[in-house]
Amino acid sequence: MFWTRLASGVVLLILAIGAISLGGIPLAILLWAVSMTAFRELTKALKCTGDEKKPNGLELAGLAGVTCYYLLVYFSGEHTWLMMCLVGVFLAVMFVYVMFFPKYSAVQVMAVVFSFIYAPVLLAFVYLTRMYDKGIYMVWLILVSSWGCDTCAYVVGKLIGKKKIFPVLSPKKSLEGCVGGVLGAALLGGLYGFFFVERVFPDTEAAWMTAFICAVGAVMSMVGDLAASAIKRNMDIKDYGKLIPGHGGIMDRFDSVIVTAPMTYFLMVLLL
Repeated sequence: MFWTRLASGVVLLILAIGAISLGGIPLAILLWAVSMTAFRELTKALKCTGDEKKPNGLELAGLAGVTCYYLLVYFSGEHTWLMMCLVGVFLAVMFVYVMFFPKYSAVQVMAVVFSFIYAPVLLAFVYLTRMYDKGIYMVWLILVSSWGCDTCAYVVGKLIGKKKIFPVLSPKKSLEGCVGGVLGAALLGGLYGFFFVERVFPDTEAAWMTAFICAVGAVMSMVGDLAASAIKRNMDIKDYGKLIPGHGGIMDRFDSVIVTAPMTYFLMVLLL
């Protein structure tokens, strides 16, 4: 199990690094595929569909919305168009709800809209960050914040973790591990900023800026991880899927990246 998980993690890392480095079409296509899968994982987890293999009308409206959203992200990126797409997806889902009433419940409608925003919309910020001016240097902070925090929190928690901070939701998480994850991500972000980003932005103290972004991102990554776990516990499921050997589904592996991406983008826009 360990080697399977490790091999899957290495493959995911290579794919992520390759797509992010290239940007453009490769990154947009990868994020679109990941978002489509994550959307379906969420709607299944939230019991929006009665068929495990075939999406229903509400899900089809959401999946079509994911495709439209990523087309707009790639070809435009303008916030007005993206907001129009968000509203359009909401109205499309409401249209299906009304036209086929009482086939779908109000809870299913809200779950589909939630799933669309949670995974596809938030993941799109990886692309928006990468394609932003100098974003090729800043986009890596998303991975540092999420995966760096996860690694540091695990190590610190194993070594000195004692106080359980979320005993019901996540019994293995400790206060010491959480603090170690945030500080570790901030340190990694600061080192990255000092050795790489300051060469691009010589007039700014990039190390402090990237350390701050990674610290905030690390906090959000833990929130994302815990939120995804809370949904699984509420819905009484172990994993969101079986796509990634040793990890589960897309939502099981990218739960922290999903919420770290928009935070990194907003802080980058504000601080640069």
